[in-house]
Amino acid sequence: MTGIALSEVAPRDGLQSIGTFVPTETKIALVKACYEAGLRRMEVGSFVSPRAIPQMADTGAVLQFAKQLEGLECTVLVPNRRGFEAAMAAGADRLGLFMSVTESHNKANLNRSRAESLADLAAIVREAPQGTPIRFNLSCAFHCPFEGVVPEQAALDLVEQVVALDPEMEIAICDTTGNAAPDQVRRIFSRAIEAWGRRFAFHGHDTYGMGVANVIAAYEAGVRVFDAASGGIGGCPFAPGATGNVAMEDVAWMFGRMGVETGVAWDRLLVAADMAAAIPGAVPGGAMRRVPAARRAA
Repeated sequence: MTGIALSEVAPRDGLQSIGTFVPTETKIALVKACYEAGLRRMEVGSFVSPRAIPQMADTGAVLQFAKQLEGLECTVLVPNRRGFEAAMAAGADRLGLFMSVTESHNKANLNRSRAESLADLAAIVREAPQGTPIRFNLSCAFHCPFEGVVPEQAALDLVEQVVALDPEMEIAICDTTGNAAPDQVRRIFSRAIEAWGRRFAFHGHDTYGMGVANVIAAYEAGVRVFDAASGGIGGCPFAPGATGNVAMEDVAWMFGRMGVETGVAWDRLLVAADMAAAIPGAVPGGAMRRVPAARRAA
């Protein structure tokens, strides 16, 4: 069966909600463990205001280490021009731009309107050096903590505006709250891929226990790039009630069981997942770490 790309987000999304600062050495050790498990795409941090997200204040140092790992594509999230300039100066391999589908979450998360975010990020896409890989992340595309279930057409209308910015840019449609339903995920991705091709990625959370089901719904619709976090840690500080990302080990086990190539070493992935889950302040999730037979399979 056709292989997929797994993007590890524990070093960024997995840690950003933890109040107590996680030492830089711990973040570096987590990046190294995920890399040793075979993961070759990774969100290593974000260039955001340290006042807003103190946990990401050392992204530059983590990125500096990660860039020494052969074959690792290092992504950093940037919300605005200041973050873009910092990421370019630091040598990030891929820029992760982001904004929300809903007005309420965009204001809570970025303190600006959707129109302001889109205008700023569109200028960044136009002005980035030619050949710079960019991913455009659309948060709360399925459900919003403030507005509830997002109308599917509203999400697709914003996707269409983002598609127009760059014919090659990867676009992630994100279930920020973990409250998407598999049929909703399947419909939105099916319509997006039919209209604009296979340029889409899925970023899911597991707050309501539907994370893996939503991953498979996206896969069946044609998605081949998936975000996940070792240990199932994570959450959005500006999405009340949202908990961890879908667990990387759950996603890897599921695809392996289906015969889909992931490039992941199962025994080493369990090491990374255990490490992530043990970080003080992290709230781990997922199922496979707790299955004795799965652990024996390592």
